[in-house]
Amino acid sequence: MAVTKQIKPTEGELEILQVLWDKQSATVRDVHGEILKSKDAGYTTTLKLMQIMFEKGLVTRDSSSKTHIYQPAVSRENTQNLLLNKMIDSLFAGSPAQLVMQALGNHKASKEELEEISNFLKSINK
Repeated sequence: MAVTKQIKPTEGELEILQVLWDKQSATVRDVHGEILKSKDAGYTTTLKLMQIMFEKGLVTRDSSSKTHIYQPAVSRENTQNLLLNKMIDSLFAGSPAQLVMQALGNHKASKEELEEISNFLKSINK
């Protein structure tokens, strides 16, 4: 069985993937329009990044019409797991507890969020 290497997206690639995960499919122009809502970016930069992402296997592309339609080739959940595991290993010495304590210590969680976390912890301790 062949081992498939998971590709870690760059920050710019993650921005594009966020748009594609939300929209499920989009043209470069659609993605670029969404990115412009949060930062200044050049259209050609977005285009080039999406072409690179296609070559890396992060997105698929339907080239059957003049305007290419892109879709994510990686799931949000798998990408989150990949990046989170890397972060836990590299920044928190492999300790998920340290990650959670850092996150909760630096960000005010609502009562509802804390209750959700508590319920989750109870469910995994059964």
